[in-house]
Amino acid sequence: MNDTRDLTLLLEAVRSGDRAAFGEFSAAVYQQLRVMAGSRLSREQAGHTLQPTALVHEAYLRLIDDRSDWKNRAHFFATAALHMRSILVDHARARLADKRGGGAIRVTLDERLADTGTQSDFLALDEATRALEADDARTARVIELTYFGGMTRDEIGEVLGVSVPTVERALRIGRAWLRHALAAD
Repeated sequence: MNDTRDLTLLLEAVRSGDRAAFGEFSAAVYQQLRVMAGSRLSREQAGHTLQPTALVHEAYLRLIDDRSDWKNRAHFFATAALHMRSILVDHARARLADKRGGGAIRVTLDERLADTGTQSDFLALDEATRALEADDARTARVIELTYFGGMTRDEIGEVLGVSVPTVERALRIGRAWLRHALAAD
């Protein structure tokens, strides 16, 4: 059951307390969460110690504790993406705090940046995204949902209640803002 409408209907049933729907919804979203985690971790530095399954399970536990009133499938996956980001940041901080040094996790903002060899430390990217949020919260949210959540422009527009051109404009602005902020470091 990967159809957006079906997942949204299941989510509504879960919210109304249908226990059978909860099991069905969990099974339906688990695979999509694995794809999100795999995609996110595939861009990490070789030897990354967090596996997609562990990331999914931790995110799922946080989602259950979250108690958010998810409006639809896109909103649910946006929340999941933010939890995954938080887990990755926590993991990176723990590795850096390790008495043996750990090492920084590297990510790219997009394929064009990867082609030029421009990469940024995950924690520096997180800090820059938080600074962007203080300056322009919607643009920061678009960046988060795109790069940490792997969501499409349409899904982001749906979650944020804006048009696809607004999402694309925010992405252009956010990328430029982050390039500038990360180059300054």
